[in-house]
Amino acid sequence: MSPPLFLPQTPVHRQLHLAAASHSTSHFHQNYLLSAVAYSGQLLVTFFGTQNFVFYLDTVTGGTDTTAITLEWAMAELMNNPDAMSRAQKELSEVVGLNDIVEALHIPKLKYLEAVIKETMRSHPAIPLLIPRSTSQSSTVGGYTIPKGTTVFINVRSIQRDPSIWDKPLEFRPERFLDDTIEKCDYRGNYFHYLPFGSGRRICAGMPLAERMLMYLLASFFHSFDWKLGQGETLDMSEAFGIVLRKGTPLIVVPSPRLSVSDLYD
Repeated sequence: MSPPLFLPQTPVHRQLHLAAASHSTSHFHQNYLLSAVAYSGQLLVTFFGTQNFVFYLDTVTGGTDTTAITLEWAMAELMNNPDAMSRAQKELSEVVGLNDIVEALHIPKLKYLEAVIKETMRSHPAIPLLIPRSTSQSSTVGGYTIPKGTTVFINVRSIQRDPSIWDKPLEFRPERFLDDTIEKCDYRGNYFHYLPFGSGRRICAGMPLAERMLMYLLASFFHSFDWKLGQGETLDMSEAFGIVLRKGTPLIVVPSPRLSVSDLYD
């Protein structure tokens, strides 16, 4: 049996007692809620350490928005390319079966769906200019002198649409990632023409989580449901350029059950 856990008496902890001693009920509730939130943050720092806490916080907050954006783009591209959607659902039917739901053991077998996500991240990188870097020393790149301390943005959206590197880069073609010659395009940043998560020591810390979540969510969505546009809706593939690359118009779709066993939706 593990020993009891005694929490430290922090300033926030003492503030909770001061709030409880207040004569005003509403004042107590307000102080209690605000203090509890701050106290929970202090507890996480106490348990994990400051550096680990910041790392986990960055991973969760940074990965939530970008994962949702990439998932929306993947669904939009599949709906805009019925042949690709049909092939993805056929693979899901063969690997998972219409009498079962997607589980973790199925994910490594979904090669075409993995190619769909890679192609989505090539066409629509969630952070098109990546996180800014700063040069640690003066360098010369392509005949240009970059002084020490210069803030550098890497335009991965342009790199991943370069026609000198990619065949028909403006077309959505997941099959390109099934080719043996381009199989090395993983997410680890070793292939400098494909850098959706960056590269090197500053690569996205949430990459393993994002890779698993995207595969599981997209597989679950397209295995469990058929999708069609909402009534009166048109599929707009325009981009809203910013720090993150959102769709110009949010995707609005209507699901219908696809599985043969209705109990699987409970």
